[in-house]
Amino acid sequence: MRLGVFTNQFPSRPCTFFARDMRSLLDAGIAVDILPLYPVDASLWSAVPEILGPDVLPRERVHALSRREVLSARSVGGLLAAIGPSAAIGTSALRYGPGPVLKSGYAVGAALAWARRFPSGTFDHVLAYWGNYAATAAYLYHRLNGAGVPFSTFVHARMDLYQHQVYLAQKMLYADNIFLVCEFNRSYIRTKYPLAYPRLEPKIHIHHLGLDLEATEYRRDGRPGNMVLAVGRFEALKGFHRLLEAVARLAAGGRPIDLQLIGGGEGERELRALAARLGIERTVRFRGWLPGEEVLEAMRQATILVHPPVTLDAMPTVLKEAIAVGTPVIASNLAGIPEILDFGRCGVLVPPGDVGCLAAAIDQLLGDPEERCRLAAAGREFAKRKFDLQMNGRALAARLLATRRAIDPQVTAR
Repeated sequence: MRLGVFTNQFPSRPCTFFARDMRSLLDAGIAVDILPLYPVDASLWSAVPEILGPDVLPRERVHALSRREVLSARSVGGLLAAIGPSAAIGTSALRYGPGPVLKSGYAVGAALAWARRFPSGTFDHVLAYWGNYAATAAYLYHRLNGAGVPFSTFVHARMDLYQHQVYLAQKMLYADNIFLVCEFNRSYIRTKYPLAYPRLEPKIHIHHLGLDLEATEYRRDGRPGNMVLAVGRFEALKGFHRLLEAVARLAAGGRPIDLQLIGGGEGERELRALAARLGIERTVRFRGWLPGEEVLEAMRQATILVHPPVTLDAMPTVLKEAIAVGTPVIASNLAGIPEILDFGRCGVLVPPGDVGCLAAAIDQLLGDPEERCRLAAAGREFAKRKFDLQMNGRALAARLLATRRAIDPQVTAR
């Protein structure tokens, strides 16, 4: 099978789980071509994990478009070829504002450019790795050049399910497979699209984004007693400001804490300023973005990892990595997070945004080494059962290989 995988950006900084999925498909014998929506930023190749290095996925299998190609494809002739679907996509985008309209227009142009480059019969299966603009491009490409091959789409989380659902119901109805990363997303879709859901439900499959557990060292012992780690993009929804407030509360009560934050983003200045206002600037270390293996090693050296989002966060990879390496976790009881922590059996769940509960959980776990050891062992075992890369990759590959294109379903939904 030759699989055309439409994604948003590749290479990119946060592409760890994408790289792992692509590697598992390659290991299963599927030939993968990656079609990133946006032009390649060559400086980001170094962020791609070694498991998807150029010896595994030759860079000529990454088919990026230049902006000139996209704009050229959106000529009058090109748009006429797809005037019905592209108009419907644009109408759907209008309800979300100018940003989604512009991005949808760009996705239409990219689909037309790829349709020129890859004629019918190039791919045996078309897969959209995200349900948003990448899926828009994949959907329109398939309408133009699919020629009866199967069409599948992933739908992950905030950026493609919880906000700006441009033409999402129609893309899911059109798909042969809908891959979700957690059961929470199934219930979310059931609530969001009650009329369409009976037609969507038979096509939904849960695919847990996997970890290479054989190459992931587990370390339960030899950790310090007070090092708290958090990893992620610095933005308000991740709740790092609540973590700083909890640490300040503990510090005022005499609990010594070494807080380390790995990541970056537009919220870093505000977090640094908040740490100064709280008087804990010497307690907090901002470590910036680190390569994947360095993040894992930081987890192995941490006493606990805290992940405190305050809004929907489907299945954070950082939590899977933490339990796999033996780091006890405290996280918000939100969206798919309880599924990663086996509903509290291998991690501590706290109400999102509740500084008091977060501080209490940190204090209790730092003071209980036996409980930390228990959670570490339970987490590793759960990761083996649910998040093994090769096991999950083989299941995904088998599903893709077994799929045959259905007669195109009705593509309108409320």
